[in-house]
Amino acid sequence: MRVGLQVPKFTWPGGAAEIGERLATIGRTADEAGFYSLWVMDHFFQIGMVGPPEEPMLEGYSALSFLAGVTKHVKLGTLVTGVIYRWPGVLVKTVTTLDVLSGGRAYFGVGAAWNEQESRGLGVPFPTLKTRFEQLEETLQIAHQMWRGDRAAYAGKHFQLADPLNSPQAIARPHPPIMIGGGGEQKTLRLVAQYADACNLFARMGNGVLQAKLDILKGHCEAVGRPYEAIERTALGTVNLAPGADTPASVIALCRSLAEVGIQHVIFNMPNVHELAPLETFAREIIPAVAEL
Repeated sequence: MRVGLQVPKFTWPGGAAEIGERLATIGRTADEAGFYSLWVMDHFFQIGMVGPPEEPMLEGYSALSFLAGVTKHVKLGTLVTGVIYRWPGVLVKTVTTLDVLSGGRAYFGVGAAWNEQESRGLGVPFPTLKTRFEQLEETLQIAHQMWRGDRAAYAGKHFQLADPLNSPQAIARPHPPIMIGGGGEQKTLRLVAQYADACNLFARMGNGVLQAKLDILKGHCEAVGRPYEAIERTALGTVNLAPGADTPASVIALCRSLAEVGIQHVIFNMPNVHELAPLETFAREIIPAVAEL
């Protein structure tokens, strides 16, 4: 099993003046610890389940580019980009730039977006859910076209690109892995089967729900003629390696349980990640123990 790290919170001792150095230290430590991937959210305000909107939040791709410069091995991505925040051709260029500058380490995490508060707050149009899913599918089509070097004009319902040139091309082959976040059974998982290389579900759903979601994904893969095994199955969870909370043994047990339903790559966030000790514990006790799951 692969183990990733998500950093969703930047409210750390020292305030804004120390965010950069703390993030760099977290990135270097995670890289050296053997984490497979490193993720930030693509939000502009902090989200309610993590903290109030006024808490510090970094722009995702700037943060990832910064992390690319201080790491050597770990994969980098947003978990996940809201499709409404950037024009799709510019978004593909942004992910390509991250991939080139990191030496082929980018993921393209994307979803239909949900945070109306930050969208309205910053003047970003927030269309209906139906429209956002239509925009997501067109963006996925554009990404595939641009990454295969096809400069033919793209004419969609929502987006029109006269010349989708992408130079330099991404280093990752055939392109940066596309991860779609969400577990919607009729739309999201169908888009995963048709366009993506990875899905992302919430570990907190529990194994019964996760198994049901993956079975539905398998059905969508069969419907479009795609091998189910071509999809990397990932899950996002939270652990707190602190006295009175989670232990290495409980995290290993969680990973084993997730592997039993077919999860291959588990991504954890940790409320005390800035203390670095949890990352060191993962390096010593957890990542080696789950590597063969």
